[in-house]
Amino acid sequence: MIKLKEWSFKTLGVSHPVASMALAVLAPEVSSVLLSSQADGQSAQDGQALFQKRCTGCHALDADHEGPRLRGVGGRAAGTVKTFQYSEALKNAKHTWDEANLDKWLTDTESVVSDNDMSFRVPKQEERAAIISYLRSLSTP
Repeated sequence: MIKLKEWSFKTLGVSHPVASMALAVLAPEVSSVLLSSQADGQSAQDGQALFQKRCTGCHALDADHEGPRLRGVGGRAAGTVKTFQYSEALKNAKHTWDEANLDKWLTDTESVVSDNDMSFRVPKQEERAAIISYLRSLSTP
């Protein structure tokens, strides 16, 4: 059995030091993927707390208030929640809410759609990212 394994390694041109080197190269990549996934989970948890603190004065997930409902906002065309009365500017906006547009919107709404009715800003990039991660993590009804 050992001879067969030795033969397999020699046939494939792989030796123990080469396999160790391959593992050393791949291990950080695998760990990066796992840590990124854990970070996304933490970001969504932080985002939920930030959403509660920063956004629920005007928004809810499943009902319109001062602002439109936000569950399912990722991938939604701007100004299209039928039960909400948008500004003319937002009704006429021609973009879809993806992460980049949401980030720009939360940074400075006027830079995305001028003459909109939302004047609120989230100046810290990490807070915007956490809120967006949280909204993205929600399933649509």
